[in-house]
Amino acid sequence: MQALGVFDLKQGLEIDMNVDIFARQMQALNLRLNKLYQGANASPSPPIEHLLPVAFKELGIVSEELQVAVEELCQQNEELAVVQLELQAERQRYQDLFELAPEAYLVTDAAGKIREANRAAALLLNISEQHLIGKPLVVFVASEERWNFRNELNRQQTNSRIQDWKVRLQPRGGEPFEAMLTVSVVRDREGMPLSLRWILRQIGTSAPIKIAHQTNNDTKSVDRPVEVYAKGENIPLNPQVIWQVERGLVKLTTICDTGEEVLVGLVGDQMLFGSSLTALKTYQATAMSKQVQLVEISLAEIANNPHLSQTFFDQINRRLKQTELLLAIFAKRRVQDRLQHLLLLLKQEIGEPHREGTRLKVRLTHEDFANTCCTTRVTMTRLLLGLQQEGKIVFDCDRHLILKHGCF
Repeated sequence: MQALGVFDLKQGLEIDMNVDIFARQMQALNLRLNKLYQGANASPSPPIEHLLPVAFKELGIVSEELQVAVEELCQQNEELAVVQLELQAERQRYQDLFELAPEAYLVTDAAGKIREANRAAALLLNISEQHLIGKPLVVFVASEERWNFRNELNRQQTNSRIQDWKVRLQPRGGEPFEAMLTVSVVRDREGMPLSLRWILRQIGTSAPIKIAHQTNNDTKSVDRPVEVYAKGENIPLNPQVIWQVERGLVKLTTICDTGEEVLVGLVGDQMLFGSSLTALKTYQATAMSKQVQLVEISLAEIANNPHLSQTFFDQINRRLKQTELLLAIFAKRRVQDRLQHLLLLLKQEIGEPHREGTRLKVRLTHEDFANTCCTTRVTMTRLLLGLQQEGKIVFDCDRHLILKHGCF
């Protein structure tokens, strides 16, 4: 955010400088016109046949200079419009980074009242983000530790270093758990505390969940450990195993030669992914939903289980069809067409019914759309804004995209 502040200051100085130049140009034009007026009213006044050519020449010069000044202002306005779009995209990017961070982040005022909270914090405290805003953080501290928490909070305001301390948190409607809090103080120019920034980490997370997973024998099932990943976390890939998604959505990406991330797949419930299913050298899997539950199955087990092999064949066939659709999207010449077909694919893969149309179950950023459509965030922001103004898409309170009825 500091880089954005420097960028804004630089642009502001350039605007002020351009305004000063334009003001000086107008002042010079006024002086020339005033000189011409005084010459016309001098006593004795010059002959009209001498005055008119001079007047027309001066007015012509003034007109040309005004035209140049207007053209420069128009160009600056266009540049400012582009800068504004870039700033909006950058602000959205930093907001998305905050929202999608795998760790729980909070921003409070100096007294500990919550101003901002990301999704991981809402998930950790078992309460929606909008209901977190305005609540004192102390209400999520176990009652027996609140007095100590308030004392420590007061002490933090006089401390200039980032501090960690343990506390027992009490999520809404859940069981208390041990947590490590990391807090830093933001101060004004006089050194007075303005706000506090918090990271909340649960200590000693619970053991993996167990679920029943069917094998080739219909009368026998085995318990498999379910690995749980939070939104934004990278999922490790082992060439000897395949992941099956029990719940949630996983994004598969690769890195192209220019260093940009490219979407190569979206893996939903019961679908498969793994490094053994791709020929790409650079391959990354990232959790996209709030909580992704995965089951790990070895390649040896799949080879020795005909029923499991048939089930996996059907899922791999589904992945293949999705990949072909993504390739067809990349082949579209116009960015608008790529976005149109991408929205149709997302509607099919992760859409759910909504009173206004079809809601995408996962929140995708402008950068996600831009990377998939091989364009810039600025261009994607402009295209999405255009679709929104046309009434083809809207966003709900959680910033999930909704495709309106009859538009896609």
